[in-house]
Parts: sequence; C-alpha cells; structure tokens
Amino acid sequence: MANILDYLKWRGDLKLKHSKFNEIDNVILSSLAYYPFDNILKDNDMLSIRKINKIFKKQEETKNDPGIEFLDLMGKSKRFGKMKITDYVNKHDIKNEKQFSAMTILMPDNSMYVAFRGTDSSIVGWKENLNLFVKSNIPSQIEAVKYLEKIARKFPDRKIRVGGHSKGGNLAIYASVFSDEDIKDRIINIYNNDGPGFNNKIVESRKYKQMVDKINTYIPQSSIIGRLLNNKGKYTVINSSEKGFMQHDTNTWQVSNTGFEILEDTSKGSKILDKSIRDWLETISVKQREEVINVVFDILYSTEVENFDEMGELWFEKTKKIINTYKDLDKETRKKVIETIKEFWVISKKNWLEEHEKINNVVKGVTNIPNKIQDVMNGNLDR
Repeated sequence: MANILDYLKWRGDLKLKHSKFNEIDNVILSSLAYYPFDNILKDNDMLSIRKINKIFKKQEETKNDPGIEFLDLMGKSKRFGKMKITDYVNKHDIKNEKQFSAMTILMPDNSMYVAFRGTDSSIVGWKENLNLFVKSNIPSQIEAVKYLEKIARKFPDRKIRVGGHSKGGNLAIYASVFSDEDIKDRIINIYNNDGPGFNNKIVESRKYKQMVDKINTYIPQSSIIGRLLNNKGKYTVINSSEKGFMQHDTNTWQVSNTGFEILEDTSKGSKILDKSIRDWLETISVKQREEVINVVFDILYSTEVENFDEMGELWFEKTKKIINTYKDLDKETRKKVIETIKEFWVISKKNWLEEHEKINNVVKGVTNIPNKIQDVMNGNLDR
C-alpha cells in the first residue's frame, strides 16, 4: 500500500511543467497548512518550501515533529521545493470562538494554492467546528472570505486554486462561493478534502450553485466528517488503509503513481452514520443544539486548558474538574444534555437494526432463488 509520502518519493522529481497539478498535489498542499510556521513566517514574508524546511528542522520545538519527513521530502523535491509560501496567518480568538489559519503557496505555473487549515487541537477550534450545526456562518468562514479576497488582489495576475482538509475544506468552499465576482472567475478548482458541508440555505443559494461545478470533494470510504451536513458537487471516494475515524487522516489515503485509489462508493457504516446524524438533527431544535454545545464547552473551559493536548497531559486532574463541574449544573440542564446525547444513540441503533434487517431480507431472497427456479421447472408459475 502507498500513501502521499510514497507519492513524494515517486513523483517529487517531476516539475509541474512535466506532470500537471493533480488531486494528490492538492492534498499535499492542504496538509502543509497544518504546520506551525509561526516562528518562521511573519507578516508578508515569502520563503520557498526548501528554505522553510531547513529552518523547521533546526528549531528545537519542531525537531521531533512527526511530520518532519513529509516536509523534508517536499523541501528537497523538484516539484514542491521552489514553491513559495506567503501570507501565513494563525489566529485563536476564544471570545469570538474563532480558530483560523491559512497560507498561500505560489506555484511556477503562474497559479497559487490558497490553503485553509482544518480544526487544530484547540478547544476553541472544536467549539467553532460544532457551531456549524447551529449557525449559517462561523467567524473563520467570514475570515476566509477576507483572506481570499486580500490574496487575490495582492497577486492579480495569478489563477487561483483553493483548498483545505476537514474544516479547511469547508472554508475553501465558503470563501470561494462568497468572494467577489471578479475573483470567482479566476478560481480554477476548489478542493474539499473530507470537510463538512453546509445547511440547506447555503447549498441551495444562487452563489453556491454558481460555483458548484468547480468544487471537488474527496472522502475516504468510511468518511464521518465529510458526510456531515450538506455538500453538493463532484465527490470522489478514496481507499484508506485505516478504519473508522482514522480514515480522516490524509496520510492513510492510498495512491498510485498518478492518482488516488478510487472506490465506487462509501461504506455501509458511513451511510448509516450520515443518516443517523441527519435524523438526529431533525429531532433536535437549533436552540437545543446550541444550548447543549455551550454547556459542554463551558465544562471544558472550566479546566483552564486551551487545547486537548494539555488535557491529555493532565487527564486525571482535568477529568476530576470536568466531573465536578458537571455535578454543579442544575438538574434541568443535566437532563437536557443527557437526553440530547441519548437521542442520537437511540436513532443510530434504530438505523443499524433497520439496515441489518434489509440485509437479512436480501439473504433470505437469495436463499429462496433455487426454490423459485424449481417451481418454474415444475410448472408452478403462479407461485
């Protein structure tokens, strides 16, 4: 089995002029958006990936980073090494519930790839992610539109590719759909790599439909995040070497020399989960969703940690704090939280049982085929 690291080894020596930009290149550049370049790129700095890689490897805080091989392969390759990264931004705003990061990669074919980061390990980032279920737009989506418009005007002669992984894919679509008309004309493709969708109001809007043919969505066979809410446009199912939620990691997506390993459809489990979430959202009002999300994150904020990495390091102490904070909630609030969560499990169980029953009926039908054939042979055509 081969992944994007293998692709970098196989195809890294081929410049874009010899092998045109493809969907794997898109995933590689969207993955680059997760790297912490805060101490390398400032304001309007513009550095090649090769130069950034050299600096990154020398930093004490990043020398043991698990992604160092990926960046090293990019930096040393003919395909990506000379590409330049500029306008790197990384913002966390707890008050406004915003986690936003983006960068722009200038490519030798006179185009640029605007990459939006997905949800990081910050608690505010996950809170903003869940706000997609209760709001028509979230702060990072508004920020993404401003960022894309700023970059488009800074480099007016370049064609634009926009992409991201997870929430970054959602931001890529949103920014492209709601940017100014002259910018939309310059967008070649929009890449959504297993990112969540939108509410019906957005996907049915004139602006969304105007750009839908440029949207390319890639999801693994057991996609969870990429099946949330509504996405329209072309989508491709990719074979992953992992199972369940671990398939969200693009390093598990399987590749050949020239493209992803494509599957015909998502797994049965992914379809059932998608239906369960949709059914659940229909039974839970927007107000109730918002109340429960706020309660859950108020409890997490009470631990006084900023991200889930810190939570893991201090798990015993912070778990005690979470339990005590939950106990201090009034009875009605605790009841609402439990009932909301319980409703999802009831719906999920129902959908799994219904699917199991369908499978049993199909099996019974197949088992009865020999008897039906015998009936026909015996002249019992009315059976």
